Amino acid sequence: MRDATQADDVLDTVGLYCPVPIIKTAERIRKMETGRILKVVSDDRVILIDMPAWCRSTGHEYLGHTQQGAEYGLFVRKAGGKGATR
Repeated sequence: MRDATQADDVLDTVGLYCPVPIIKTAERIRKMETGRILKVVSDDRVILIDMPAWCRSTGHEYLGHTQQGAEYGLFVRKAGGKGATR
């Protein structure tokens, strides 16, 4: 299995507040292939709650996060088939 920190794509949402990073995540991941990993960079702490919840509700796999200073890097693997609803 590949390391989750090896993202296929990066979405920078620094300076944006939830739910905007979630909306942008949904838009970006919709264009990705199943199994690909998206790293979402954010400085909004609320995303640490919102992203796992969004993943649970849509079927995508939340892989965790890293923190570097005031920025978070959250990793989401795109689900396919019946697993992904959005």
